[in-house]
Amino acid sequence: MLQEDGIRQVLEEMKALYEQNQADVNEAKSGRSDLIRAIKFRHCSLLRNRRCVVAYLYDRLLRIRALRWEYGSVLPNDLRFHMSAEETEWFNQYKKSLATYMRSLGGEEGLDLTQDMKPPKSLYIEVRCLKDHGEFEIDDGTTILLKKNSQHFLPRWKCEQLIRQGVLEHVLS
Repeated sequence: MLQEDGIRQVLEEMKALYEQNQADVNEAKSGRSDLIRAIKFRHCSLLRNRRCVVAYLYDRLLRIRALRWEYGSVLPNDLRFHMSAEETEWFNQYKKSLATYMRSLGGEEGLDLTQDMKPPKSLYIEVRCLKDHGEFEIDDGTTILLKKNSQHFLPRWKCEQLIRQGVLEHVLS
């Protein structure tokens, strides 16, 4: 959950430090050099607070980006509940950008980069046909007849689309 109160407190502190520095700078210009150390100290505090807030927000952004890869384009309600409106908007923009990029890859259908996040153990998988689909050609020119309840050992990447369409199911041994 976004720590809005904590960020608000840090920003208010930064505003107070900045205003104190402004006042002391004006006095230091008129000859009070004893204020320079206090000005430098407050300036370092401002820089530190800024770094901390930016690091916190950047960490949140990385976590939200990881959610897209883990859960897909639709987040569960319990996760969305813990996001601010701005974070939800950023997530939506990110998923649109990612979808556009994936469509630009791999020809007509695009390339789903969120699929197979871990390398497959083998390039071929055993599949069972759930409904009659007709002939299916693989890269070497071999034609396979996909009939209901038939099982085949096929290249994983050729089956993925048919598995998503519900024509095939992956048989786990």
